[in-house]
Amino acid sequence: MPHRKSIIENRNLQLIFGVTLVAVMGVASITPAFPEVIQYFHITARQVGWLIVSFTLPGIFLTPLTGILADRLGRKVILIPSLVLFGLAGFACFFVRDFYWLLLLRFVQGVGASSLASINITLIGDLFSGNDRVAAMGYNASVLSIGTASYPAIGGLLTVMGWQFVFLLPILSVPLAILVLLYLHNPEPAGQTTLSTYFSNVWQTVNRKIVWGLFGANILLFVILYGAYLTYFPLLLRSRLDSGSVIIGGAMSLMSAVTALTSFQMPRINRLLSPKKQLLFASMFYLVSMLILGRSFNWGSIITGIVVFGLGHGVLIPALQNMMVGLASIQERAAFMSLNSMVLRVGQTLGPLLIGVFYEFGGIRTAFAGGAAVAVLMFLLILILVNPSKEDAVTQKSKAG
Repeated sequence: MPHRKSIIENRNLQLIFGVTLVAVMGVASITPAFPEVIQYFHITARQVGWLIVSFTLPGIFLTPLTGILADRLGRKVILIPSLVLFGLAGFACFFVRDFYWLLLLRFVQGVGASSLASINITLIGDLFSGNDRVAAMGYNASVLSIGTASYPAIGGLLTVMGWQFVFLLPILSVPLAILVLLYLHNPEPAGQTTLSTYFSNVWQTVNRKIVWGLFGANILLFVILYGAYLTYFPLLLRSRLDSGSVIIGGAMSLMSAVTALTSFQMPRINRLLSPKKQLLFASMFYLVSMLILGRSFNWGSIITGIVVFGLGHGVLIPALQNMMVGLASIQERAAFMSLNSMVLRVGQTLGPLLIGVFYEFGGIRTAFAGGAAVAVLMFLLILILVNPSKEDAVTQKSKAG
């Protein structure tokens, strides 16, 4: 307990928690306002989806660039302007009454957000090593889950006053930027190499069997999350139990709560299981949850499926991040983790499309069977490709912090 308490009370880690909460704010907090946005601007449900697309689109192209700049110029040089841009552009959305201006500001806000989801993990890798890094990754994953569970409720409450009030939240990232400037004390990459050497080192870091295996597992993870769970779990509750939006939101928040509690126990889990076994057990939990949910017609089995899914999710996210962040040196870590962020966006994009094919063939049950098949593929990918060698272990120790 003293060890755990000391990590949580680390000021640097607390600031990283703040960055994590900002990183997941951009989508989760505004979706409750979508019905009011549709009504106010007289647009369709398909058009309102552009509020998400315009926000996430810059990250696909800019995330690698921000990672390279964070390696070459320093983490705070990129992080602080990103937080400020995210906050000011998001806050400006509160004042616009033209939908196309709203999309433009969301795009600008997305530019600010493009570095946040990778630089927070990069900072944990820079600041911590060994068991401390495992603990920090677990706690950060807990904070992320708390944010994804809480923001829809906060956004819903703000929407009661009007759709535009959800855009008051982003301004909180500006004081966070000031706190990062004053109080974040992190090591910065030193001894800059030439660009050709730098890119060569990045490629050598990436071009390993274990890295391709982890990238593949990350894609499949988000295929399951965004495809089977986020897309078709609400449809399952609506079609089989006639659940309303409040019940659906509560059920999905339960998964986030289980994820948060599980991630919080990562130091203990790490003492019991090797990193590879953590990934394998997590993929098995995904498989079991998909099979349970696909055959669920009552609340007992649905809650069981949700809990099992949350257990797997709570282990896999921090385990993947911890393993990956240790495979790159501080000089190339930001670029490496930004590539990982790009990879997960591939999974986010493919998930609804791929699981949608299964849905078209046989409905909800077949959609979750597709999710189960993806979990089996994830298990096999981890089993075959993710084999940390002695060289990798030495590399992780030498490249830590």
